[in-house]
Order: sequence, then C-alpha cells, then structure tokens
Amino acid sequence: MEPVTLCIDLGNTRYKYAIFEGATQKLTGILSDDQPATMQAVLNEWKPAKSILSSVVEHDPTLEETLARATKFHKLSHLTILPFTSPVGKPETIGADRLALCAAAVNLAPGKNNLVIALGTCITYNFINKYHEFIGGGISPGMDMRFKSLETFTAKLPVIKEDWNFPLIGYDTRTNILSGVILGMAKEIDGFIDAYLERYGNFNVLLTGGNSAYFVPHLKNQIFADPDLLFKGLYAISECNNQV
Repeated sequence: MEPVTLCIDLGNTRYKYAIFEGATQKLTGILSDDQPATMQAVLNEWKPAKSILSSVVEHDPTLEETLARATKFHKLSHLTILPFTSPVGKPETIGADRLALCAAAVNLAPGKNNLVIALGTCITYNFINKYHEFIGGGISPGMDMRFKSLETFTAKLPVIKEDWNFPLIGYDTRTNILSGVILGMAKEIDGFIDAYLERYGNFNVLLTGGNSAYFVPHLKNQIFADPDLLFKGLYAISECNNQV
C-alpha cells in the first residue's frame, strides 16, 4: 500500500482536507472546526504517514501538535522549500494558499508561464513565469463577499445565494444581482487574462476553487479548471519537505 499523506487547507470560509495514497488523491473532506479532536478523528481513520498544513486563519495552535505527534508534519510558510522562488519585497506576507497554488502550477506545467486564478473568499491572481518565479498578481473580492457587500452597504438590496441559472439581463432584483455579480466576475477574470496576454504572450491559465467549473461557460478565454489544485500543490510541497 502506498504511504498516505494528509493535506489540510484552513481557509477563510471553509476548513478542508484531502487524502493522498502515493500521488493519487483519494478524496476530499470538510472539517467542522480546527479543534484537535476533529483532526484526531481523521488521523485515526486514515493513519497518514505525512501531513502538511496550509492556514490563512488564526487556528488552534494545538492542532499542529496533534499532527506532529501522529505524522511527519510540515506547516507551509515562507520558510518552506518550494519549487519556485518569490522575488517580492516581503515573501513572508504571501498567503500559504497562494504558495500551494504556485507549486501546483510549476508541478503541472514546468518551464512555462502560468496564471493561477483562485475563486475563494477572495479572487487571487497568481503569476509564475517560465523561470519558476512567482512575481505577484492581484486580489479582489470573491463571490460571497460581493453578494454580502450589496446588502451591507445599501438600504434595500437583499443578500442572495448563488444560482447559476440566470439571464444576461436581469428581470428582478435577484436576477439583476446574479447577473451583475457572476457575469461581473467573469468579465473581470477575462479582463485580467487579456491584460496578461498583452504583456507576456501565451501562457497557461489555471482556474481553481469550489465554484470554478460554473464560471468556465462564462469565460471567453481558454482555461484549465481544477477545483483541487491547491491540494495537489500541497502534496507536491509535502514531498519536498516531509521525507519519511
């Protein structure tokens, strides 16, 4: 049996994990919280030899102790051995999730320019050039944040849930918001891709995040969508840093 690796992503909206047997991703799951007992249940079920944690939140510090006792553990940070460099002013400020996405891009398409677009709490644009340098990108509000901001900063607009069945021209408040937010995000993404094309020519565009597949029909540019790209990056980084 191939060794099991546990990859954990503590994001602003969800806490998730993935199980790899060797290099094969077997499943993904949701963690209800960041408490050690919750993680211990996953450890007891899968008995991983290695684990890696990507966190962009202030998680329970004893979670790391739980992982370190049971596995060969690595916490992703700017001190991690990475398959790319980050020649930016303050590399310690780069989010762990963005580091994992860049590692996935380099692992999937080495020696090429890659733009990784992640649709989460925020939209992040992450550009890694053909020399395997992460040179930066952009951050803008994600879908839920846009929905909530319309309700928060207006007197009468409601907060609504995403729905992928909507017209270009909205016929009521709800469909106007759906069209404005979702198509607005699609046009933003296409605009960024076009701007990068003007500067760098051809490159790979990788789209990820739980709702990424729903955006593909609304984009004019050719992309590769993979909702689990971050986990694949975490696994690749774990292989570099968690030698058993």
